[in-house]
Amino acid sequence: MRGSAVTLAAKLDSLDGWVPDVMVVSDMIDLAQFRTFSRGQLGEVPTVLYFHESQLTYPTSPQTSHDPSYALTNWLSAMAADVTMFNSGYHLEAFFDSLPGLLDGFPDHTHRHLIRDVAARSEVLPVGVDLGWITPRTSRSDRPRLLWNHRWEHDKDPDSFADAIEALIGAGSDFDLVLLGARPPRVPAALARIRDLAGGRIIYDEEAPLPLYREMVSGCDIVVSSSRQEFFGVSIVEAVAAGCRPVLPNRLSYPWLIPGRYRDEVLYPDGGLVDALKTALDEPATPPGLPESMSRFSWDEMGPQYDKRLLQLAGSPGTKI
Repeated sequence: MRGSAVTLAAKLDSLDGWVPDVMVVSDMIDLAQFRTFSRGQLGEVPTVLYFHESQLTYPTSPQTSHDPSYALTNWLSAMAADVTMFNSGYHLEAFFDSLPGLLDGFPDHTHRHLIRDVAARSEVLPVGVDLGWITPRTSRSDRPRLLWNHRWEHDKDPDSFADAIEALIGAGSDFDLVLLGARPPRVPAALARIRDLAGGRIIYDEEAPLPLYREMVSGCDIVVSSSRQEFFGVSIVEAVAAGCRPVLPNRLSYPWLIPGRYRDEVLYPDGGLVDALKTALDEPATPPGLPESMSRFSWDEMGPQYDKRLLQLAGSPGTKI
């Protein structure tokens, strides 16, 4: 976020005058700087800023201190974009709900009056997810398989997951574990606890290559999240589409991700993870129709929407949409 604008402007300059019809950039760039450094080449090329995550509501790591400059970069980028897109309705609402708190922290010229203008040219375009590998579930394992397929980092709150595993084992619950997801070189304390607690219950415990990841997900019965941050939830979409019953907190993007008729059954309140897992272990079958509902995020559905929107923008250079 600090230096990518300079690096990418230099790469663009090396393309011998090539100019795109429309430019899509992520939230991990200072778009205002990038447009400044590349104005000679890009001119009035319409620019889309896509927020897959944002720093306004991202939880601070225990190892770092809060730095509002990253959130400010997101805001300045949104002002510099012709169109700002968010990966979920939840994310769009959370971004604009949190902006006054950020801007009011400055002593003068807070620019709060500009929030409405940026919001007016913002929209939701969900992530396209590859679901072509999924086949109908034909059988289940003898014991319910509980899946964790998230990063083992603070924002996913693996400590709460470890607490729940300890409580389930203490209550005599019968289940196996599949532990996927990226993990840092140093074994996280939560993962070490689960290994000590679960022992022979663990079927798999690695960051799996993609073909094996998909095989493991397809063999699980329940997917769980205890996350403190989720702006969309690709891993949940994959697992639910593959037939896993979700056990998800009733917050973040999950109420937006799960159709309304299923929410009472698969979303748990704060403090309710253990009870929700016990219920799911007693009846691991996925609610009928829930896996199929994830198809709305497949590339078969989303690809044409991306094409249509970007073609619209490419036909309207230099305009505010």
